[in-house]
Amino acid sequence: MSLSVNTNTGAMIALQNLNSTSRNLDEVQNRINTGLKVASAKDNSSVYAIAQNARGDVGALNAVKQSVSRASSIVDVSLSAGETISNLLVEMKEKAVAANDPSIDTFSRNALNEDFQSLLGQIQTIVKNATFDGANLLDGSLVSGLQVLADSNATNAITVLGESLSAGGAILTLTANADLLSATSASVSLTNLDASLQNVNAALARLGSASKKLEQHSIFIGKLQDSLTGAIGNMVDADLATESASLQALQVKQQLGVQALSIANSAPQLVLSLFGGR
Repeated sequence: MSLSVNTNTGAMIALQNLNSTSRNLDEVQNRINTGLKVASAKDNSSVYAIAQNARGDVGALNAVKQSVSRASSIVDVSLSAGETISNLLVEMKEKAVAANDPSIDTFSRNALNEDFQSLLGQIQTIVKNATFDGANLLDGSLVSGLQVLADSNATNAITVLGESLSAGGAILTLTANADLLSATSASVSLTNLDASLQNVNAALARLGSASKKLEQHSIFIGKLQDSLTGAIGNMVDADLATESASLQALQVKQQLGVQALSIANSAPQLVLSLFGGR
């Protein structure tokens, strides 16, 4: 290599190597600061795109979990109300059986009927108030049932069917104007109570199954989120032990590069010795 005061090839090479080392050092420091080996699209465009799509799925699954949690709360409220109604029907059956005794007097029958009517009114109140977040599974307002998000694409749904417990319906066959004022009406009320009690308990069983299904789906969504989060980490997280070793190596390399550049920059001064150092 010829000596020249105009062009210092050695210094240019040393500077290129030093700049390269500095860039690598910046990248390592960035990975250590962020904890990510792929923090932006320029780091690795394909991995970044895959990771972003996965992050979108994780975010969408949060909405699914929220939908499932809301539905679980609605079903739990319905179950609580349904269990209370079932207990009230048991009490009403006791009154109806007592009213079927032909030997009771009018005063006793009227007393039994008052209790019966009070319990019937409680059932109707419970049905109207078994609401959570504006949804009621027991009053027949949700004709198509409760639709619950099931996946991150919002293309599938879990349907929880309503169980209308309004008086005089298919489940609670006991009518709103039922009474125990006569032996005949007491007999009719007892028949309807037997059917209603069986129907309500069957409805509770269906609601219980729906609640269990929602619980299992919530657990599955949580596991799916964990798996996706782990996969994202495998793609973009930096190995800090490796980065620590790289940092130390590059720092030494940078110091050596500075020294090499200093030596290369001093090379043109050798030209002075060719002219007697004057």
